[in-house]
Amino acid sequence: MSWNCLLERVATTQSTNDDLLARWRAGTLEQPVARIARQQTAGKGRAGRVWLAQAEDTLCFSLAYPFSCRPHALSGLSLVIGLCVINGIAAALGTTENALFDQGLRLKWPNDLLLNNAKLGGILIEGGQVNPSSPTWMIIGVGLNIQNETALQQKLEGQSAFGAAALEQLVSKEAPVPDIEFIWLKIIDSFEKYLTEFERSGFTPFKDAWERWDAFRGQAIYIPGAGTQTLHGIASGVDSSGALLLNQPHQNIAIHAGDVSLRMQL
Repeated sequence: MSWNCLLERVATTQSTNDDLLARWRAGTLEQPVARIARQQTAGKGRAGRVWLAQAEDTLCFSLAYPFSCRPHALSGLSLVIGLCVINGIAAALGTTENALFDQGLRLKWPNDLLLNNAKLGGILIEGGQVNPSSPTWMIIGVGLNIQNETALQQKLEGQSAFGAAALEQLVSKEAPVPDIEFIWLKIIDSFEKYLTEFERSGFTPFKDAWERWDAFRGQAIYIPGAGTQTLHGIASGVDSSGALLLNQPHQNIAIHAGDVSLRMQL
């Protein structure tokens, strides 16, 4: 499909994801739409968590994108979005991805950006297909901390195993932090490139790149289960579908994206 993405800007909304989900359910989405809000009053994280954001300090936006394939073919999408956001950050800061890597930027499976093990951003993907003949609309929400990580950290106290980080930590003291609108547009540019390739070839072409940015590869981790036992093992990268590979003493298992969290084992 052609890109032709519609850009929308609003001062305040409860959730840009919810705004676009409502339009998908009503059948009124016709082309890709990127919607940015200066302030979200009820931003969402995964598994029903609240995404904490402060006006002027956090970039919050969502993209509604119609895929021509069925939902099951979109495995690994959240991992590709992580790579896409890194590419957009590099473009916005006028630097290279290698430089960001050297500064400690990493990806946490399946949907977070970390900076020196503190949370820089998160990704939430919702949506689906109304019927087999219709496009699969995915609503891709991105939250990215831009500045004032100390204030964000105070809000996070007791709510996260990771501290807060902000994009300004990747900028030299002599250089100003880019305008939020500028950062958003650079990330949207990356979306066009990465989503086009993902729709054409799936996750496989991105596998090696994602594993390079993997925050916990080769480390002991545990994955708390929802109503099931906690899984322990060594993080061993991802497979061609984007599932996390967990190396255990007597077996290797694949953990597929879902309501799980990933933390370093102490």
